[in-house]
Amino acid sequence: MLECMSTNAFSKKRPRVLMLADAAKPEIQQRAAELRPVLEKYVEVVAVVDDFSAGLPSVEVDFSVVLGGDGSMLRAAHAMEYQQLPVLGVNLGRLGFLADVQPEQLDELLPQVVAGEYRVVSHLMFECEVLRKEKPLLRVLGLNEVAVLAGPPFAMLDVQLYVDGELATTYSCDVSTPVGSTAHSLSAGGPILRKNLQAFVISPISPHTLTNRPVIDSADRVYELAVPQPNEGTSLVIDGKVVCQLTVEDRIRVTRSEAQFQLIEVHGHGYYRTLREKLGWGGRLKLES
Repeated sequence: MLECMSTNAFSKKRPRVLMLADAAKPEIQQRAAELRPVLEKYVEVVAVVDDFSAGLPSVEVDFSVVLGGDGSMLRAAHAMEYQQLPVLGVNLGRLGFLADVQPEQLDELLPQVVAGEYRVVSHLMFECEVLRKEKPLLRVLGLNEVAVLAGPPFAMLDVQLYVDGELATTYSCDVSTPVGSTAHSLSAGGPILRKNLQAFVISPISPHTLTNRPVIDSADRVYELAVPQPNEGTSLVIDGKVVCQLTVEDRIRVTRSEAQFQLIEVHGHGYYRTLREKLGWGGRLKLES
């Protein structure tokens, strides 16, 4: 799951880089314009993508740099579809679990990347398919989570979970990857999964009974969700985006994708450091004498 790059990977040339910055957010565009000269001290920016819905240009690059927050990282993963490039995420947002590099660190960290002193961590992605009357309605590639939201009139919603065709339980739930375990699933009381684990976590959202608990199982299984009595506004959300309204005739199928999100991790920016800093795991309190 980890690919260690040789220390002289780019010794004979400047890396060719694709830069992604969301034009829909003016503050990110402004910061991207300010940071581009910093990038170009070390790499060759061969193309810039500011519309994540337009797909990627046909250019050969060594890796991509995403300027933004974790939302931008998710949109970049969707834009790359099945041609996932190694991604260096520069955090212009708030928490930044995926976009872990701070802008002021670029002068320090980019020379390490150019020297090949980094590794690429592969992250599980999934395919989410909606079947209506057993016929395919839509198929979406995702990285973070699949959620069934009750919607108006916001009455309690029962969701049936099947694993490999066997009914597991009935509850209101969210299916997350390890990447998504530190987002919606965590806020709903779910566990944190190491990012390169090949597993899914199923987390009940505000369950009605105390016996409902998060479940972790292999990514090699087939997960299906069905809503026997949906509300008028019951919807399917993938990576924070509503993709369709659900009916009683729908079945949601989640499986492992062949695509894998490729995140560049530089020295000193490991998994537990990210959790410690982003979640405020400060350890013992230090009291002033």
